[in-house]
Amino acid sequence: MKTKRRMSVAILAVVSTLIFQLMPWSAIEARAGEITVAAASDLTFVFKEVGARFQKETGNTIKLSFGSSGNFFSQIKNGAPFDMFFSADVSFPKKLEAAGLTEPGSIYEYATGKLVIWVPSKSKLDINQGLKVLLDPSIGKIAIAEPVHAPYGAAAVAAMQHEGIYDQVKGKLVKGDNILQTAQFVESGNADVGLIALSLALAPPMKSAGRYFEVPPSDYPPIIQAAVILKSARDKDTSEKFLKFLKEPSSVEIMKQYGFVPPGAAD
Repeated sequence: MKTKRRMSVAILAVVSTLIFQLMPWSAIEARAGEITVAAASDLTFVFKEVGARFQKETGNTIKLSFGSSGNFFSQIKNGAPFDMFFSADVSFPKKLEAAGLTEPGSIYEYATGKLVIWVPSKSKLDINQGLKVLLDPSIGKIAIAEPVHAPYGAAAVAAMQHEGIYDQVKGKLVKGDNILQTAQFVESGNADVGLIALSLALAPPMKSAGRYFEVPPSDYPPIIQAAVILKSARDKDTSEKFLKFLKEPSSVEIMKQYGFVPPGAAD
């Protein structure tokens, strides 16, 4: 009986070795290198491009989920199974770090976000007036992201308050759960104008459908965006590779095309 058992174990070992040797290396690498990323929705278009390049050039797999930074922060605190978190507000990764939920020293400030006024091409609003255009009586609804958990929404409120118009227009505000949904409100005609991320205004679908005017950065607190590798990450090695990939000149250039520049860098 013991002899048969030893033979069975030996045969199983040989078969397992053969299976491993016969499997294509790319399949083994892809299975080993797979990360799930929670990303702020202002990264929707640029990360689809950057993510595709990362997969093509490295053979690793990246699964992207987009939403508001505040909602992802709450989900991660409650154990959501992400490897990495790309937030539109550096304060969220810092809070996770303080709670011991991140890999030490892995926070990377990858960009400064910019807020813009966006209207459909057919709109007759003169957005070159800046935020004062929001006082136009023809405007029925103004779209912003929910300021409680979306950094661009908080920036929009701050900018309107800085211009002294918030109290006059707050009754017209419609709030998207995240900045992408906010943009969709305006694009679909459910709002007349929106305060959205520059990265979305520069994305091909939005760029061809409307016009934008950049809100002066002095009107709102800096939108410092940051990434972090989570302590619960199942594939820390691939997470580190993706972070390194984002720092490469070719990736930085793609980010610039969507209006993202590293904090402190010249435009």
